[in-house]
Amino acid sequence: MKINNKIKKPISHELKIFEKQFYRSISSKVKLLDLILIYILKRKGKQIRPILVLLFAKMFSKKGEVNQKTYRAANLVELIHSASLIHDDIVDDSHVRRNFLTINALWKNKIAVLVGDFFLSKALLLSTENKDYDLLNEVSLAVKEISEGELYQIQKSRSFKLSEEEYLELISKKTASLFACCCKVGSISSGEKNLDKIEEFGNYLGIIFQIKDDLFDYSTNRIGKPTKLDLKNQKITLPLIYSIEKSNLKDKRMIKSILKKKNYLMTDKKIVYEFIIKHKGFEYALEKMNDLKNNALKILEDFPQNDSNNSVKILLDYIIERKY
Repeated sequence: MKINNKIKKPISHELKIFEKQFYRSISSKVKLLDLILIYILKRKGKQIRPILVLLFAKMFSKKGEVNQKTYRAANLVELIHSASLIHDDIVDDSHVRRNFLTINALWKNKIAVLVGDFFLSKALLLSTENKDYDLLNEVSLAVKEISEGELYQIQKSRSFKLSEEEYLELISKKTASLFACCCKVGSISSGEKNLDKIEEFGNYLGIIFQIKDDLFDYSTNRIGKPTKLDLKNQKITLPLIYSIEKSNLKDKRMIKSILKKKNYLMTDKKIVYEFIIKHKGFEYALEKMNDLKNNALKILEDFPQNDSNNSVKILLDYIIERKY
């Protein structure tokens, strides 16, 4: 059985119901919008966030079942996540995601912003119409953190002064906040009140996810040349932070001079890549992920021990070991 199927096994039926509800929830009578929505649905991602909602709902459910509030919670986070991806692509001027052209690449920024806003409005309506104010509060806090994280990243990337502590704070806001939100809203939908440890677990999971994503920026082709390293957006990653910290003054100045360039050559990317290898930045990032994983596993030991809990453990391994 594939690892994806092992993760989904306790919620395979519920996931199908969620997908049907989600597809129905974002239809529109506006032809242009409906065309774009169909395009978005065709490039479906890994669905990690709704999977987390369903797994945590089942984990903390006394009967091991999910209810309609759980499905609304899963839809809510998927709507917010979809909006954040669309807006993120505009901010980063990205033209490709999941090997598909982005909304802003196909329909330009103006339309992309409005489509993102459409998803946000659908999320608000879903919560208010069903009086799910507890879920709305959690999601609103996550959106606030995501927005602050994006602005914090822009601020810090201009100066190239980012410590490991600041980096972890940044990705905790930008990425981990929504992971924590998924775990919390799933648990809330099953009546769970004690959310502190659930939030802490979700935060660990989200940080691991982002560190792994950062490592993908350093993918290489068959002859060892970095193909995905995006210097244009001046993205500061954990391997780079660690390597700069461990390097001598001469190397620090050399790397920062490359990062400040407006136009980059393949040779610049190769220099950055080899600099990180020299200072064992990749090894450090892997060590950090495994440390965070161990912290997360300790928290899981205090949660109800059932099939959903086991699936979350498999999900932890999957996030670290995934190839894309």
